[in-house]
Amino acid sequence: MPAELNHTIVHAKDKVASARFLSDILGLPKPKPFGPFMVVDAANGVSLDFISAENHEIIVEHYAFLVSESEFDEIFGRIRERRLDYWADPARRTKGEINHHDGGRGVYWLDPNGHVLEIITRPYSSGG
Repeated sequence: MPAELNHTIVHAKDKVASARFLSDILGLPKPKPFGPFMVVDAANGVSLDFISAENHEIIVEHYAFLVSESEFDEIFGRIRERRLDYWADPARRTKGEINHHDGGRGVYWLDPNGHVLEIITRPYSSGG
């Protein structure tokens, strides 16, 4: 069997608040505790396991999620409802815009820890 990504650990100032933020924005199931983690399960079986980074600096990471066109509309609606800043690019030069790479749509925003979150409707280099 080829290797599959199963989970990744996400360092957070507040693991509970950060896990809830992600699951609420993306419309995923509520986070569940597992050991020292708050676990958010994505639809493809990969989980993001949030842990409180109490004694060290948080290194900002980037997490991208592939969504359908209708899911994009729902998620982007929640981003705008919360009045979150968003950008068309990861460098955050094009504020208040989305991108249309590969014939799809994409947008970036920040979580409460400064992690860069992204939703796209087409995988990069998929054509379009």
